[in-house]
Amino acid sequence: MVATAALRAAVADPPAPADPRPNVLLILTDDQAFDTFPGDPAAMPWLQSQVFGGNPRWSWFPNAVASTPLCCPSRATILTGRYARNTGVVDNQSGAQLDETATLAFALHAAGYRTGLVGKYLNEFPYERGPYVPPGWDRFLAKTNPDESLTYYSYPLVDQGAGRSVGSSAWDYVTDVLGRAATDFVWQAPSDRPWFLTFTPIAPHEPWTPAPRHADAFPGYVPPAPDAAALNDVAGAPAWVRALPPIDAGRLAVLQDERVQAMRSLLAVDEAVHRLFDALEAHGELENTVVIFMTDNGFAFGEHRIEGKRCPYEVCIRTPIAIRTPWDGAGTVDTLISNVDLAPTIADLAGTDLSWSVDGASFAGYLRGGDPPERPGVLIEYVGDATMPHWVGVRAPDYVFLRTADGTRELYDLLADPDEVNNLAAEAPRSQAVTSLLAKARASLRDLIERSSEG
Repeated sequence: MVATAALRAAVADPPAPADPRPNVLLILTDDQAFDTFPGDPAAMPWLQSQVFGGNPRWSWFPNAVASTPLCCPSRATILTGRYARNTGVVDNQSGAQLDETATLAFALHAAGYRTGLVGKYLNEFPYERGPYVPPGWDRFLAKTNPDESLTYYSYPLVDQGAGRSVGSSAWDYVTDVLGRAATDFVWQAPSDRPWFLTFTPIAPHEPWTPAPRHADAFPGYVPPAPDAAALNDVAGAPAWVRALPPIDAGRLAVLQDERVQAMRSLLAVDEAVHRLFDALEAHGELENTVVIFMTDNGFAFGEHRIEGKRCPYEVCIRTPIAIRTPWDGAGTVDTLISNVDLAPTIADLAGTDLSWSVDGASFAGYLRGGDPPERPGVLIEYVGDATMPHWVGVRAPDYVFLRTADGTRELYDLLADPDEVNNLAAEAPRSQAVTSLLAKARASLRDLIERSSEG
């Protein structure tokens, strides 16, 4: 009788099916130069072996860009699917302008996902408000950075709304601390609901401090120097670029050493990512997880005489994206995508809608086996500051058109001139082909600005 009663109960009330929606792990590095992944030697050897080693689960998008190549605006765009002009986060000082109820975390949490952020959130968080957890995050461990000297050691954290500080021992190296916390999130995730984790390590942000165990990595390696024209031929560039001091041999040597230090700092990130994958596999979640790897913006080590980010050129705006899905991917995909596309894509994969207007376009359908997304171009823009005027442009698959506040127009053929040395917009007389392309680029820029301003 007992067995019969139990059988009747099971038939009458069958167990609820497991939630079929995938987990999403977003790995976002900080200021990673696009030539470090892939690279030779590899700055991230384990991840590079996975993405480019024939694993059918991976898709590689080498033609991806950051709409505003600066940490805080890019991160706000990734979380919202909106251009900086529409998030209000236009520089590293305006993170407080973000509507924190219009982010992926808020939307996915409302849709039943467990959400987590481990690492860097937005610059200047918590904005003199005191430690707090932004709405939508279930697990929130954010590193704050009041001083660049505290980037890798002796730094403050906001841990579930409480402030705490970390020490300066080898155990306290920031990438390792954040990596352990991200792995704990995976291990502690409930099995009956999907999760969204944003793991945002600080490396390779300057001052490019590697973990002690990697301090002597890449012995004797000297990175290939950029072409002399790529460094110092700025004849067609705006006045602010032409005013920069030329990169001489002494300065180039310093920059090349900084490149190596940045590569060394990425080795600990690679180890943390490897441990995350091990935890996913051991926890039985790897084949139900979408993993996205990218950086917030690129970094110039002297190209165009520029040191840093914020610039409109490829070294600053490129953020190649690698995506692992539970199903087979498509290898290398040259289609143009932007960081503004991440939020709608992740929401689409999670089967939920974003309640605010977005500027990006989902490419989730392609990840599921559909046709590659096609677009004529994406908007790139920076509001400007004391040393760099406002610039705006359209990045198309094979060219880029830029307009700077000082009146300079730039047009580069990225296929023939990947270093962006020959400004076609300054040609005189112009060929018919260049004139036609320039008109097309201007029209595309107007269209992109009009459409984004409607948001």
